Amino acid sequence: MVGRRHHRTYPGLARIARGLALLCCALLSALASAQGETQDRELRAAIVAAIGRSDSFADRFDAEVWLTDFSVRLSPYVADPGERLKLLRLVHREAAAAGVPPELVLAVIEVESLFDRYAISSAGALGLMQVMPFWIEEIGRPQDNLLDPQTNLRYGCAILKYYLKREAEDLFRALGRYNGRINDNSYQGKVLDALNKRWFR
Repeated sequence: MVGRRHHRTYPGLARIARGLALLCCALLSALASAQGETQDRELRAAIVAAIGRSDSFADRFDAEVWLTDFSVRLSPYVADPGERLKLLRLVHREAAAAGVPPELVLAVIEVESLFDRYAISSAGALGLMQVMPFWIEEIGRPQDNLLDPQTNLRYGCAILKYYLKREAEDLFRALGRYNGRINDNSYQGKVLDALNKRWFR
């Protein structure tokens, strides 16, 4: 018939195309795995760097204002005034050392453990900021006790800062990574709600 074209098929080409597609998938999978290992190494380094840092307030007046204000806010969760001040000093110090807002850390703690330093999740996460215990092995510090508030805060703040940096300061995505479920918006919503209602200055 006039105008009709006859198309020839080449079975060998189809096999080659399938082979190339499978090879591409394998290469992409290997690349993703390598990127994941690099990110894990970077996070390990961030935690190690956080392990020996110091104090935070610019002067005594700043300390008094912040501690007085946040002691009142923390009172529904921690009854003893001395314990409140001790915890707030630790939060401020470790948050400042890691470069994250202490108010954000307080919001994360509220959602993660409700300020229970002995909290243990069903997944095995420990302490105030619910840090997974594999981190103490990952960075070679098996002697660290994640139920100790200062140690827990140091790890938790370093991890939170790492994810903020990785997500270009996108708080919503960084919180998702901290929780381990980046697409589960309910966690991010809870932390941001706590931050805005109780901890934001």
